[in-house]
Amino acid sequence: MKTMTCAITVTFLLAAASVCFASTDAQLGTWKLNEAKSKMAAGVPKNHTVVYEAAGDSIKVTIDGTDSDGKPTHNEWTGKVDGKDYPVTGDSSADTRSYRAVNDHTLAFAGKKDGKVTISGQVKVSADGKTRTVTVNATDAAGKKVKGTAVYDKQ
Repeated sequence: MKTMTCAITVTFLLAAASVCFASTDAQLGTWKLNEAKSKMAAGVPKNHTVVYEAAGDSIKVTIDGTDSDGKPTHNEWTGKVDGKDYPVTGDSSADTRSYRAVNDHTLAFAGKKDGKVTISGQVKVSADGKTRTVTVNATDAAGKKVKGTAVYDKQ
């Protein structure tokens, strides 16, 4: 009886983990910015490389890019794709970030600074898994609304 209970428990936990990662599987990997296909306002920060990787029962997102002055940036976020806020380090525009699954290939995200949304958008991976398109709505340091679309190629 104990063996059966343990087996059922393990099966349930694996099933729960697979549901958690199902919506992020398409996102996993290293993505490089394709500036030629992207439509971003001049002078906005750019995320040149984005890496999504499994971190236990969470996802770790590491972003390297440049700020609006062209200086290098690096930020990291580790959390679950459950719509809850988790701390982000190295991002001057946000101290927390959240991700939630829209479908198997799309995540919605929001970054907050002092509890106020400063950036939001969607991350959609193509059906073939080779490209990733990020649509962004943000507020810059001057309080101006900024929109953009960044396209990434899987490495």
